[in-house]
Amino acid sequence: MADWVKQILTRKVRRREVVEPNEKLVYAVKFSLAMTGCLSLLEVAHMAFLNSWNAEIFVAISSLITFVSGIIIGQKAS
Repeated sequence: MADWVKQILTRKVRRREVVEPNEKLVYAVKFSLAMTGCLSLLEVAHMAFLNSWNAEIFVAISSLITFVSGIIIGQKAS
């Protein structure tokens, strides 16, 4: 997971210049992706054992996915 996150966040300017992302940004995206996976497992366990849907967990998953996709789109656009 180390190289592909940095590769996604790296942008090219004028085909020759490569702008590397900040390490803090890479760590934030890695943490958000890990938390999204953990929350997804928590939601699956909640549905399996309690047979009900938890809206709060789903909102947390959705907000983390929005956070990560916003960072990736913003990094590529600027």
